[in-house]
Amino acid sequence: MNYLERNYKIVEEKMISTTDLSLNYGRELIETELDAGAFNFVVKPIVKAFYKFWSDNNARVGTLKQITIALDSAKSIIQNGEITQEKFDEVIERNFPSYLENDQTDKQCKKNHKHYDKLKEITRKSFISQVEECVLFLNIKDDVKNYDELSRAAFKTKEKAYEALKRQLDYNDDGIIIVEEDDSILNVPTGKNIIISVLRKGFEKTKLKLIEELDVIFF
Repeated sequence: MNYLERNYKIVEEKMISTTDLSLNYGRELIETELDAGAFNFVVKPIVKAFYKFWSDNNARVGTLKQITIALDSAKSIIQNGEITQEKFDEVIERNFPSYLENDQTDKQCKKNHKHYDKLKEITRKSFISQVEECVLFLNIKDDVKNYDELSRAAFKTKEKAYEALKRQLDYNDDGIIIVEEDDSILNVPTGKNIIISVLRKGFEKTKLKLIEELDVIFF
């Protein structure tokens, strides 16, 4: 296995693990939110069933496809000779439509909503940032065996790693804020406030966990 294949596998495993962590937080939180709310016996099962289907199917499957798209985009940029801005932009243009199609938030939003274009642009910026980071990771030729070692080789310092993480987290936060400020963008049957609350709390828990991991990586 060459360094490119090795790094691809390491980053893929880490991204899948983070996805599952976030979705698990969501499953736990939906129970808590529903139990705490004044939902009647008719509405509660509908919201619970919707969220379970979404998190077990649409969200995980879509996010796994996004991971593959981001990693494959980075891999193609590295494999095709010198890395140039023109080449990078071409790969982004070619692959973003598929990335957007599999975005878990985009799937639940009305495409004709007044704020949809703003949300779409945030998703695009997030994709660009992911691909940039994947290029950095995949291009590491050092002898590394796991994600922690790969991160140290790629970023050198905790501060630089935090900057990269914060950039991704900020894009996620911006997307959630749009939905929080106007939930009419959501194309969901019922319980929008519960779903938005779960998205926010799940994001905050995942964010805290990822920041704590930097202390372990850069000990």
